[in-house]
Amino acid sequence: MILDMRPACSYTDFFVLCTGQSPRQTAAIYDEVHQQLKHDARLLPATVDGQRESSWIVADYLDVVLHVFTPDARAYYRLEDLWGDVPSVALEEAATA
Repeated sequence: MILDMRPACSYTDFFVLCTGQSPRQTAAIYDEVHQQLKHDARLLPATVDGQRESSWIVADYLDVVLHVFTPDARAYYRLEDLWGDVPSVALEEAATA
């Protein structure tokens, strides 16, 4: 899920929310995104947190904040509900913004 944060906050444009089925899969998702962005766009996150536990990894790429959750962590933190007033966007829309 991609949330368009531009109407609601000034520190980022988008939140990307995704879920791995286990801490190992959550770490693997983050590792793949990190490697692809580093290789293809030469982009590194300003900060990363949660890699040790891997139940919620958050990587701040400034314009985009990536959140990778386990199912339990995603249900507990419910960012979709917290930011329910911001629109979700399709990947194609976010790529052209």
